[in-house]
Amino acid sequence: MKIALGADHGGYELKEKIKQHLSKKEGIEVIDFGTNSTESVDYPKYGHLVANSVVNKEVDFGILVCGTGIGISIAANKIKGIRAANCTNTTMAKLTRQHNDANILALGARIVGDVLALDIVDEFLAASFEGGRHQKRIDEIEACNLF
Repeated sequence: MKIALGADHGGYELKEKIKQHLSKKEGIEVIDFGTNSTESVDYPKYGHLVANSVVNKEVDFGILVCGTGIGISIAANKIKGIRAANCTNTTMAKLTRQHNDANILALGARIVGDVLALDIVDEFLAASFEGGRHQKRIDEIEACNLF
């Protein structure tokens, strides 16, 4: 499994912890799109880099981090085919994969602690889309995507 990571300056430190966490897991390859420091940067760049790698099938999933997870998820969701979900607990992470077929997880470094964030990442990556009645809803979402 290939995972793309991206963050702005507010999410840099948590992104690095996620990268370290995922690198210890067998069968996971991490591609880091930056940023590479706590120096101020604009989050849309990193949201778009990760989102494009997902829609171009260079990676299986993306994980984005900013201060709240909100801005970077909005930026990623501007890319056609992206369903980025900002999750603050493991239940949200599991259900967004099962019901929404989310392909990017967004996290807020100022919102969730490091331990919880890693649990959210694990839950997101372990869950699978259930299809069935949920597929119709995904199709309806994609039909509205005019970007």
